[in-house]
Amino acid sequence: MSAQQSITPEKTAVRVALWRAMHLDVDEPPHVLEDEVGLRLAAPGDGWRRRPDMGRKATSGFRAGVVARARFVEDLVAERFDAGVRQYVILGAGLDTFAQRRTELASRLRVFEIDQPGPQEWKRRRLTELGYGVPEWLRMVPVDFEADDDWWQRLTDAGFDPSRPAVLASTGVSMYLTKDAVADTLAKAAKTAPGSTFAMTFLLPPHLVGPGGEAQRRRIRFRSYFTAEEMLRLARECGFPEARHISTADITRRYFAERPDGLRPEVGESFLLATT
Repeated sequence: MSAQQSITPEKTAVRVALWRAMHLDVDEPPHVLEDEVGLRLAAPGDGWRRRPDMGRKATSGFRAGVVARARFVEDLVAERFDAGVRQYVILGAGLDTFAQRRTELASRLRVFEIDQPGPQEWKRRRLTELGYGVPEWLRMVPVDFEADDDWWQRLTDAGFDPSRPAVLASTGVSMYLTKDAVADTLAKAAKTAPGSTFAMTFLLPPHLVGPGGEAQRRRIRFRSYFTAEEMLRLARECGFPEARHISTADITRRYFAERPDGLRPEVGESFLLATT
C-alpha cells in the first residue's frame, strides 16, 4: 500500500457521498435519503458543486440511483430488525454513514463495515476528528481485496457470528469485480445462518439499457454485467435457496412515484435480494 493510498478515500466513495449531499441541495422534497454526514467526511472544499461529475441535470439519474439503493438497504435492515436480526454487514462500505445517521437503530445492532485498509483507516480518523468516533457496536473490518484477503474470515475474526442471521449488503461494487469474484462473494454470503438476507446491486448488460446507458458504460469500463436471469441462477448455484430480482422499475415505483420534479434512477442497476 502506498503512502498516498493510506491517507485518501476511494474516488468513487467520495463521488457517492457528494451525490447524496446534492440530493438535498438540488432535488425537491420529499427526499429519498437525507445524508450530509458523508459530505462532512469528504470535506471536498467550497468548489465541489462545480466538479464535472456534479452537474445537476447530467447526473440526476445516477444521483437518484445512489440515494435509492441506500434507502432500500436501510429499509431492509429496519424490516429485518423487527424480525429479530441483529447483525448488519456492509461490503465495500466506503463513506457509508448509516451508523452516524441512524444511530437509534444502528446502536441496537452489531454493524460491520468491510473496506480496503487505507481508505478505512482514513475514514476512522475522519470520524474521530468530527466527533462521531467508532463505538463498540461498529466494527471496521479492513480487508485487502487486492491481496486476495478472505473477507469472510476477517469478518468472523471481528466478531461476526455466522450462527446468527444477518443482513449483508453490497451496493455499487459488483460491477468492478470479475464474474468469478462476484460468484465467490455470493458463495461466502450464502454461508450465513438461515434467516439471513443478502442485497447486492448489479448492472444489466449495456444492450438491455438503451443508447445512453450503453455509451456511459463504455466510458467507465465496468468489469461485469449480468442479466436478471443470470444473476438469479448464479445466486442459487452459490447456495442461496431463494433469490429475487428487484428492478430499477421496482425501485422507481417504491421511492419516486408521482414526484413533481421527475427525478428517476438511471435504468440499468438492479438488486439481487437473496435469502438463506
